[in-house]
Amino acid sequence: MAVPSAHEFHWQSLARLSSGRVYHTLSEVGGQMYMLGGCDAAGRPCPTVELYSPEGDRWISLPSMPTPRAGAAVAAFGKQILVVGGVGEDQSPLKVVEIYNTEEGRWRKRSPLREALMGVSITVKDGRALAVGGMGADLLPRNILQQYDFRKDVWALLPPMPTPRYDANTNLLDNKLYVAGGRQCKRSVKAFEMYDTDTRSWTTLPMLSSKCSYAGVIWDAAGRLCLLGGLRQGGGHQSSKFTKNVSIFDTHRGAWLKSDETVALKTKRADFAAAVLRDRMVVAGGLADSSRCRGDLIRSSAVCAGHSGGFSSPEEKVGEAGSHDLPPMHGLLHRRQRSPSSSGWSQPGAQLGA
Repeated sequence: MAVPSAHEFHWQSLARLSSGRVYHTLSEVGGQMYMLGGCDAAGRPCPTVELYSPEGDRWISLPSMPTPRAGAAVAAFGKQILVVGGVGEDQSPLKVVEIYNTEEGRWRKRSPLREALMGVSITVKDGRALAVGGMGADLLPRNILQQYDFRKDVWALLPPMPTPRYDANTNLLDNKLYVAGGRQCKRSVKAFEMYDTDTRSWTTLPMLSSKCSYAGVIWDAAGRLCLLGGLRQGGGHQSSKFTKNVSIFDTHRGAWLKSDETVALKTKRADFAAAVLRDRMVVAGGLADSSRCRGDLIRSSAVCAGHSGGFSSPEEKVGEAGSHDLPPMHGLLHRRQRSPSSSGWSQPGAQLGA
């Protein structure tokens, strides 16, 4: 499989947002991108909703959410966007659930969560939303699994996860919901579990191979979980370190690939953007380790391609598989995250909840 030349990729500056925001949520509906909520420069959750128009390269203001919020869980169902929980104006978790009809341009309140939660992970299957975990007002993680019926507007409890957590990474493959990682207060979680929607039972899978924060997480077209880089937390006399390691879990084999079956990132980095583009994994920006005591923002990007749409062995010839540099971004990219234990925002490299 030939890897596209770096000259085929380029960065393009698009229209600026109406105002700066962090901790907002993106949702794709009908090939259009919606941006919902987030916090303004003062750290206040806002109700703003905007639609990006690629034809006119501009952001279009839409009816605001009834409830200002940041870090909400969002699920698309047909032409509707379900918005669940998040952080409210008083910096506390929310139980409010609202739905936006993109054709009517109208918001409606829906049945609320059983308790106020932030950091919920959500996915949709057969007309129902599955909401996993979250963190309550007491700052403790939850193991709750909830199911929302769009037609009946009803929440139902399903068997709880074995491991309480929030901000977990979820992916639905056929009738199986995979839940990987997440956090418990200041700690990263290595737990990896799977819920079978047919048998309504949980299975514990081999734990994540490394306990890293701010790693890139991608599910590729072959149904494999790919963990890229991250910040490996230190302990005792050991300091935290950035890593370029790549770990891949094959859901068909039910096992993690061996290290000689993967290709490492070219640059140690954490808290970066990662996505799949034309069956290639692309990473951009984030934090790099320029010294032992701090992380610096970087603007480099790279692509890694291999057979089956993922990483492959480093023995593959360049041109068939491997990691390649792409043109750098025009500016710096870093996903600043809100500390759940305070109303402020963490500095680059700071750990969530610190």
